[in-house]
Amino acid sequence: MKRSLTCISIASILILSGCKKEKTPDTTREFTYEFQTGTEGWQGDFADYPDQPGVETFYAFQFAHSMLPAPLNTNEGGLKQSGRNHSDDLFMFVKKKISGLEPGRKYELSISVEFASNAADGMVGVGGAPGESVYIKAGASALEPVKVLNNTDGHFRMNIDKGNQSTDGADMKLIGNFANGTSSNNYNLKKLATAAPLSVKADANGSLWLIVGTDSGFEATTTIYYNSIKAVLK
Repeated sequence: MKRSLTCISIASILILSGCKKEKTPDTTREFTYEFQTGTEGWQGDFADYPDQPGVETFYAFQFAHSMLPAPLNTNEGGLKQSGRNHSDDLFMFVKKKISGLEPGRKYELSISVEFASNAADGMVGVGGAPGESVYIKAGASALEPVKVLNNTDGHFRMNIDKGNQSTDGADMKLIGNFANGTSSNNYNLKKLATAAPLSVKADANGSLWLIVGTDSGFEATTTIYYNSIKAVLK
């Protein structure tokens, strides 16, 4: 009897083992940038401004690797981007190409951003508030995001759909605003993230462009320091 029970037990184990489902490989990809010593390949540019002589100087465009400003930890690095919004619609953005993805595959993308802002909550400004009227957006595109000259209105516009100010676009979503969460105009760190994953498709070479930016209705100077950017693709 014992021998029969043993044989039955072994047979049951073999049957159960044969029915066991194989695990789906985890294809999650994470990209984290903290800008401690450099830009880590991120590039900065500007759009939604007129094509006029000396416009870059007039708008005071700046993009560079920089240490964070006081009273923050000045030993921490970041991406500094600044512009004076004379057009009442200035878009300042940073972008980065990522590779090594599965060509043509659709991914679910989540982006989180930490940045330094000197715009206190509830302030009044020209055209809009320096905090709440400067909208933070994030997204991705298989097409490299670049500004192109619109010959109809004579302005540089984006070649991707970023939406406009507080409105989402197909390629970028609103994740928050520039207000620093305090009553002080001193720089303070703020974290924002996509509320839901964005659906993006890698190009034929397995690449995507990440893009983060400020879409401003505040008609004065905004200077942002990106302290870290993280992207997760599943």
